[in-house]
Amino acid sequence: MNKLPDAKLYIDGEIRNAEGDKTFDNICPWTAEVVGQAADASKADVDAAITAARRAFDETEWSRQHDKRLAQLKKYAELLHANRDKLIEIARIEAGAAGGAASRAHVNGALNGMDDLINCFGNVTWEEDRGRRTEYDVVSERTVVHEPLGVVGAITPWNVPLYVNIGKVIAALLAGCTVVLKPAPDTPLMGAYMGELAKEAGFPPGVFNVITSFDPALAGEMMVSDPRVDVISFTGSTVVGKRIMENGAATLKRIFLELGGKSATIILEDAPEFAMSVMMSMAIFHAGQGCALPTRLLVPRSRYDEAVEALTLSYGGFASRWGDFDDPEQMMGPVISKRQQERVLGYIELGQQEGARLLAGGKARPDKGSGFFIEPTCFVDVTNDMRIAQEEIFGPVLVVIPFEDDADAIRIANESNYALGGSVISGDRERAMHIARRVRAGAFSVNGGMSITGDLPFGGFKGSGMGREWGLEGIEEFLDTKAIAVKV
Repeated sequence: MNKLPDAKLYIDGEIRNAEGDKTFDNICPWTAEVVGQAADASKADVDAAITAARRAFDETEWSRQHDKRLAQLKKYAELLHANRDKLIEIARIEAGAAGGAASRAHVNGALNGMDDLINCFGNVTWEEDRGRRTEYDVVSERTVVHEPLGVVGAITPWNVPLYVNIGKVIAALLAGCTVVLKPAPDTPLMGAYMGELAKEAGFPPGVFNVITSFDPALAGEMMVSDPRVDVISFTGSTVVGKRIMENGAATLKRIFLELGGKSATIILEDAPEFAMSVMMSMAIFHAGQGCALPTRLLVPRSRYDEAVEALTLSYGGFASRWGDFDDPEQMMGPVISKRQQERVLGYIELGQQEGARLLAGGKARPDKGSGFFIEPTCFVDVTNDMRIAQEEIFGPVLVVIPFEDDADAIRIANESNYALGGSVISGDRERAMHIARRVRAGAFSVNGGMSITGDLPFGGFKGSGMGREWGLEGIEEFLDTKAIAVKV
């Protein structure tokens, strides 16, 4: 396994060490070994990043020079594309992404999404003429302008770090905000490398800053409580999202949250190639570590036995097609950490205690290596009130639930604290669309349609959060609205 370069801080246009040269280990999920060092930011370092971002927003023309800002971000995008291979290497070694997952969703998805955001920039409405109006004998010409919100604290997770980092950082910068990015301590280098490329691209000092810290809460809590930070954009667990909302209330921050998911795939009895659709529903991509990945499979009771047989075949055939670092096509590697491995194995034990039947997997796999490997796992005979059906496991665990009819499938899909993604497969488009409109979810796929792309808004309802990322809406989230009236 290759060593990774050290992850440095990027503050006020400079790449530097943390205060006192303090560092922490960057651990590879494939081997559980140290593959690099990351700067461990102090409170003073975080304060310096916030100070730089505040000054860059208040005292420079960044927020007002739309064309120059766009040109700067296009140059940055070119650098990111030019360093695609390096980004893939970081995703594989640092985030534990298998070759196919790293090159596609982790990096290509992120870079394509960045291009989509840049293309959406031309559709942003910065100013609207609302015409003349007479009110109380005063004639006014009215204009509505849309202005950047200010300093954004972007707090990102470890599962697909480049993708989430870009979704927040590029959208906020395009809107004219300045940004302090705080990556997860499990994946510090991806954020730090974005800072290095920003330096190379010639970003104005303070516009974009990157803070890495071993303490998962230090920098985030400072940004949430600091009145100089106007916006917090957070992706992570619902528990932490609630705490951010509580702590951000004191300074009346704008809070955007992209939280957990327990998305459902509904396969109707009239689905073409029913068995193949079931077989393709394994929760194995990136070891199930995706907030919008469908981890509940809903199948009709009338074809339940057929579905179980198809899953038995698919999991059996997949047994040797995961966990190989050297295979560029594989989609599943280890989970991110020992802690996450223990958490997922705990849920697998819980599922058996709840009475679900373990159809496949369920064990750690030390034969795959010294890292954090868990077998692709499937539970059948699950009821929707079980904890394994209600709680986000964030591992390669699929739960299979039978339903009676369309109304029952909709009920089961909606009986969840989460409402992020979902999908339906049917031979009847109108029937599938009816279900898509009835299931509460921020993104929904019908018959394999791609509902999560860089030019479409993404986000959830209920416990899955608030606000939207990506697309035009993702840029507009970082804008505020002002009405101006001039007396004629």
